[in-house]
Amino acid sequence: MDKIKVGVIGVGHLGNYHLQKYQGLPFVEIVGVSDVDKDRAEKAGSIYGCRSCTNYFDLIGSVDAVSIAVPTACHFQVARDFLAAGVDVLLEKPIAATVPEAQELNTLARCRELIFQVGFVERFNPAVIALQKVLDRPLFVEAHRLHPFFVRGTDVDVILDLMIHDLDIILKFVNAPLKEVAAVGVSVLSDQIDIANARLIFESGCVANVTASRVTGKKMQKIRFFGMNGYHAVDYAKRELNSLSKRPHSGQQLDIVKNPVEVIMHDPLEEEIRAFLQSVKQRTVPVVSGEDAMPAMEAAAKIIEEIGKNALPLAIAGA
Repeated sequence: MDKIKVGVIGVGHLGNYHLQKYQGLPFVEIVGVSDVDKDRAEKAGSIYGCRSCTNYFDLIGSVDAVSIAVPTACHFQVARDFLAAGVDVLLEKPIAATVPEAQELNTLARCRELIFQVGFVERFNPAVIALQKVLDRPLFVEAHRLHPFFVRGTDVDVILDLMIHDLDIILKFVNAPLKEVAAVGVSVLSDQIDIANARLIFESGCVANVTASRVTGKKMQKIRFFGMNGYHAVDYAKRELNSLSKRPHSGQQLDIVKNPVEVIMHDPLEEEIRAFLQSVKQRTVPVVSGEDAMPAMEAAAKIIEEIGKNALPLAIAGA
């Protein structure tokens, strides 16, 4: 088939990474970029030899598919406009700022029979892919995603900015309805929640303790799964998996041994974009469809609601 004509909407930090990956694929033609910052759009257009504009509507009619990497508050409007125009969409996480917005986008994509993929890049992390080979039924999960502070992303709270990655992975592997949520969070450097901790209890009996912060000095991106038969720790940033299991030794004695699981290295974002384009070409359901993204969105909404219930009165918080 002819080359897939793509556009990238929002060419800041993430949008530029999308452009880099598209440029390296021979079956893709980058038609144009759009950004509200004219200088940024023109710079990207010059680098990638494509059109640039400040109004993304200018690309409708000339693209088959788009990556959308605008601030979360704009996800709904931009994705809705492209889906309504019959364009396949890869939308950076989270799917939207609210559950009703996310539901509307999914309904539109389904009615128009379009490819709608959400950018949960950790699904494509080599260590997470390897984890699928060894993880049995988890009983306890502990996740930490800690980042230094950047203004980028603070249009939403740390739950939608960072924690949602771990919520998506936990929900995928636990694969059971969420029964109960307890959560606390505080604002530190922005007017949004910057540090949050949530305790999730599932109907399967699994419990997950999830912490996210964007006010730490060092970056940490780790998740650990504990089950009856083993312990599995993923370092997302290093793309490493440490997997241990119980093995009979002699009599009733058990040994803890390392599982010989292979982690096959690749670039997660490149694999995410390849998967999207494959769905566009073959008209197959994306690896992480908009529907797949809903459980994490709904869990995030429950966490945000619980934090709101537990918020300190302003007089005390400012004391």
